This record gives sequence, structure tokens and C-alpha cells, in this order.
Amino acid sequence: MPSRYLSFRCSLPWLILLLQTLFLLHSFVGFPGGDDIYSPYSLYPELQDVNHMVVFGFGFFLMVLRRFGFSSTGFNFLLVALGVQCSVLLEDCFVFLRAQQNEAGMKSLAKALVSMTAVVISTGAVLGKANPVQLIVMTLVELIFFSVSKCINRTYLQVPGGLQTLMHVHLFGAYFGLAVASRFPGAPPGLDKHRSTPRSELFSLLGTVFVWVFWPSFNSILADSRREAVLNTYLALAVSAVAAFMLSALTSKDGKFRVAHVHSAVLAGGVAVGSTAHSIQHPWIAMILGLLGTGITILGSHCLQRCFNRALKLQDTSGVHFTFGLPAVLGAVASVVLCVVEKGIAKQWNDLSSLGYLIFVAVGAFCQTICTALITGLITGLILNIKLLKAGHVSKYFDDQFYWEFPHLSVGF
Repeated sequence: MPSRYLSFRCSLPWLILLLQTLFLLHSFVGFPGGDDIYSPYSLYPELQDVNHMVVFGFGFFLMVLRRFGFSSTGFNFLLVALGVQCSVLLEDCFVFLRAQQNEAGMKSLAKALVSMTAVVISTGAVLGKANPVQLIVMTLVELIFFSVSKCINRTYLQVPGGLQTLMHVHLFGAYFGLAVASRFPGAPPGLDKHRSTPRSELFSLLGTVFVWVFWPSFNSILADSRREAVLNTYLALAVSAVAAFMLSALTSKDGKFRVAHVHSAVLAGGVAVGSTAHSIQHPWIAMILGLLGTGITILGSHCLQRCFNRALKLQDTSGVHFTFGLPAVLGAVASVVLCVVEKGIAKQWNDLSSLGYLIFVAVGAFCQTICTALITGLITGLILNIKLLKAGHVSKYFDDQFYWEFPHLSVGF
């Protein structure tokens, strides 16, 4: 390896070994014996779908940079493998502290995979800038803060455990990642490695299709009414896909489709109905949310990139703000409105005090989640830029050769 590239031999392997040893000790003393660890087995199909979505789907979804394909997929795989074990360990810690009920086995693994989605989304914001050591540290810190945020929502705001995991996973992941990315130095103007190529966009679009296909299982894996969640999510995604092509042709200069629009907007419906898919009684509501989510994503990408990104100095490599953040905000608002309307109709609008309390709780959970994400993300970004974690120079951003061996010296790369 050329001398101009840093070596992680003295840091990364030992950090991974330390973490894996800790996880092994936890599995030795923490997992229950007998058949309890494998129950409920009926959860396995949805669990496998979510696993495919997080590993394959997001792994290819992040391959948008022309010289960062190996790292996008490889680092995502490493973070998921480590993060799921860490999330299970954190769940057991909260059980030990009596902050939540014990859900060992397949249910705990399902919640860990869903929680890892927040980390994968955050990774998209710092893609190409953070090295593997920084990404592992970010994963550990984010899972801790996300678990604390869930605990606050569950304990003080009485949000159901499985529901609040899905309710704010996209919201927390997007704004935590944006806050972390804001602490990294910006790429120099002359650096063109952060651009995409037709081949990298093709792989990224393939990842989008993977995520789109498996998203109904993601929204239903922790829901009580799985059939309703699957139906509403699929319809919202279908409308999002159709609307993405329609709006892409309408907003482009020459009336052609833009890959960037399809890449981000087709998932907006699944994000928007994430917290309400199980409770929507009329499928047309989910379809409207899918349409609104796509509109917010495409129009938001125009406004944010041209107006606010430079003013607010937002750094968002993969566009997680308008792909996951804005539709998640729409979903949070929709959950408040639908909950108030449902309770109001059931009580014939006679008990306005209880409706006011519902609004207070829902808005409080939303504000708590986004504030925790932003504050802890800023703190994490400062931690990641200390010299001990070997922050890379800006000239080495978005470059696979900084981390991977290329015997052919990148000929044809």
C-alpha cells in the first residue's frame, strides 16, 4: 500500500475483536436456554425480508458514488453485522434496568434489524467521508442514543414499544446523520470523486428496487395488524413509484426521467406510512400519503439542494434528508392527524381534553426524537473528528483506494 494512505492495522482489527468478544460474552450469559430463543418462528419470513432489505437493498442503494462502490457495500455489511449484535445487547441492558419487557429470541432480533435501519440511513449522509473506525464508533453511539430515545417515548410518553421503533427510525436516522455530517469538513470544490456514473447509478437504482420490494415486510414486522400494514404499505409504495416517474418528467427541463428522482422518491410512500400502516382503515389514505411523500421528496430535493444546503451548510452525500427525513416528518404529522380523527369520531368529539392530550403526546414524541437526533448527532460528529479515530484528509474523500487493495492500480476503475 502506498505510504500516502493510512493503515488501520493497529486500530480497526482490534476494535472489531474487542466488540465481538463482548458480544460473545453477552450471548454466553444473556441468551435464554431451550426453545425460547427461537420463538416466535412465524416471524422468520418477515425477518428474512428485512435482512435482505438492509444488507442487499441499502448496500446497493448507497453505491451512488463512482469511486466508492466497494466501501459503500462492504462497510454497510460490516456495520449491519456488528450493529445487530450491539442492538440486541442494548435491548438486554434495558431489560436488566427494567426499562422494558424481555423479548428474547426472534422478536429481539427483528427489533435490532429495524433499529439498524436508522444507522444505515445515517451512514448515507457521511458516505465517503467517514473511515471504518469512525463508522463503527458512530454505529455504537447512535444505537445507544436511539435506544434511549425509544425508552423516553415508551416510558414518559406511553408510545407502544414496537410502534415507536418504526415511527421514528427514519426520522432519527436522517437527522442524526445530517448532524454528524455537518461536523466533517466539506469536500474541496475541485474534487469530482463525489459524482456518479451511469454504472454507479444503475447499481444504486437496483438497490432502490430491492428496498422497495421488501419494504412492506419492514413496516409489518413489528405491527400487531400485519395484513393491514402490508396492504397499506404496498399501495403507498405503488403510488409513490408512479408519481415519481410522473413528477420527474414534469420537473425536468427536457421532459425526460431523472434517475435521482426515481432513486429517492419511490421509497417516500413506505416512509410516510411507516407509523400508520397498521392502523389505516381505508387504503386510499395510504395512497394519498404515498403521493404527498413523493411530491415532498422531489420538490424538496430541488429547494433544499439549491437554496438551503449552501445557506445551512448541509452535507448530504446520498440525499437522506429528502429521501427519508422529509417523508418521515410527513408521516409523523399524518399519524397525529389520523389518531385525533379516529379518536374524535369514536367519542363523537365530546372529550376534547383527551384529544388535546393525544396531540401533546404525539407532538412531544416527534419533537423529542428529532431534538435528540440533532443534539446527539452534533456531539457524535465532534467525537468522530478527534485524531485518535484517524479522520481522513478531504482530498481522500470518496475514494475506495484509501481502504481497499487494488492490484490492478485502478486501471479501468
